[in-house]
Amino acid sequence: MPYAVLFPGQGSQSVGMGADVFAARPDLLVDVADDILGWSLRDICAVGPEEELTRTDRAQPALYAVAYALWAALREAAPSPTAAAGHSLGEYTALAAAGALDFATGLRLVAARGEAMARAAAATDSGMAALLGADAASAEELTATRRAEGGALWVANLNAPGQVVIAGDATDIEWAGVNARTFGIRRVVPLKVSGAFHTPLMAPASDDLMVSLKEADFSAPGFPVWGNADAAPVVNPADALHRQLTSPVRFAESLAAMAAAGIDTFVHVGPGDVTAGLAKRTVPEATVHVVATLDDVSDVASAVQ
Repeated sequence: MPYAVLFPGQGSQSVGMGADVFAARPDLLVDVADDILGWSLRDICAVGPEEELTRTDRAQPALYAVAYALWAALREAAPSPTAAAGHSLGEYTALAAAGALDFATGLRLVAARGEAMARAAAATDSGMAALLGADAASAEELTATRRAEGGALWVANLNAPGQVVIAGDATDIEWAGVNARTFGIRRVVPLKVSGAFHTPLMAPASDDLMVSLKEADFSAPGFPVWGNADAAPVVNPADALHRQLTSPVRFAESLAAMAAAGIDTFVHVGPGDVTAGLAKRTVPEATVHVVATLDDVSDVASAVQ
């Protein structure tokens, strides 16, 4: 059965996540991870506190590691997927799942990415906001209008039909809230994030990350990984991950393109179920499964045989 695995991004973290995989794979999630990170991944996931786990430099390694361990369990029980994609941070997990990089290399890169993004976010008062009642065209018109006035505002996430996120300077987010209805957008809802991710304001983080990307060893993916920046299979992982930080996440386009290529089943692998929801909205005729715990593995593996 042709199916794709989908991996979540930042925002899917929750205190207590991954307890089962930490117990099953301490070799990976404790021995290897703690040595790379220099702090206890298991403690952060198990007890938090929430404000610590939600830090960009903590949440990203935690989500990558837990999702990868769930993938490793699914890989042993199910046939190989036809393709993969990940939302933002999840693109790293998708590339690791496809064998383009090993777990340890991916974790080092994710840690470097989280730290770089945290530094860039701290350097400017910026944020992100969800648009209610917006499509890609109205969101682009809104942000382009503000940029023409000298503002710093961009479309950052095209997640699914009706799920568009913008990002930029805090004052420009406020402007969007005041002027949204002029562009046919019902409402602007600020998100609880620390910076304007996936916009040019992340250029310093992108430059810092490139240092680590150049040092990493990549292999050709064993199956196509649809990248966020291009909504197409990744050809050069280092380049794709570098551009990703300053480019919109084109997740809806990736899902639709995979469906057009013949994929009719999607499996969310990782904490929560966010990418499952996005797949249902974008490709409503598709079958969607969730592997959020080890207990989900056998049922989903049987379903995709």
